[in-house]
Amino acid sequence: MPRGGARPGAGRKTKAVRDAIEACHVAAKRSKGSMSPLDFMLAVMRDEEQDLKLRAAMAQAAAPYVHAKPADVAKGKKEQQNEDAQQIAASGKFAPRRSPKLVVSNV
Repeated sequence: MPRGGARPGAGRKTKAVRDAIEACHVAAKRSKGSMSPLDFMLAVMRDEEQDLKLRAAMAQAAAPYVHAKPADVAKGKKEQQNEDAQQIAASGKFAPRRSPKLVVSNV
């Protein structure tokens, strides 16, 4: 079994990573707990003094919370036909019946 050698993620962090972590700690101290995590990500993303990689990572992390995924705009023929068939089946002869009206008379 091999022992020793380089391990991924081991050793000192690069200067850019240390600076990014330090910048996050400084920004967190400035916020004094009044910022939401989304506001914090947006603040770091907009700070031009930060490293571009950090700003890009914050933008990528905040994007799902700020921008919604695009919805299906147009339905295909099959989806439209299925929807029309369900509407037709729910009306007319095949519509579900109303339950009987139950009346209690204590006379």
